[in-house]
Amino acid sequence: MHIEQLRDFCIAKKGVTEHFPFDESTLVFKVMDKMFLLTGLNNWEKGESKVNLKCNPEKAIELREEYEGIIAGFHMNKKHWNTVSINSSDVPDNFVKELINHSYDLVVSGLTKKLQIELEEL
Repeated sequence: MHIEQLRDFCIAKKGVTEHFPFDESTLVFKVMDKMFLLTGLNNWEKGESKVNLKCNPEKAIELREEYEGIIAGFHMNKKHWNTVSINSSDVPDNFVKELINHSYDLVVSGLTKKLQIELEEL
């Protein structure tokens, strides 16, 4: 997966916007102003394509135990975030997309009812 493919996949989701809230190289995707994916563009340029994704705490532990390309979220709350190596030998692109969907869905489920209704109306 290339960075453009990642961006296209994320930005196509309902209510998603992209930002650089921390610095000029950390790309953040948000749904209704809540983060669900972060990635360092500098890492992609070095061939180290990684993303931080929100994850159900129990599932996060299982994924880390099962996949070498998934570790506790770098610079994030390790209980709720994983760092996923894109193009890793044991984390195929389709599975990365599933994990992105899981992160998005988890954030949407945590939105207030008002924001969830606004999202549905988009």
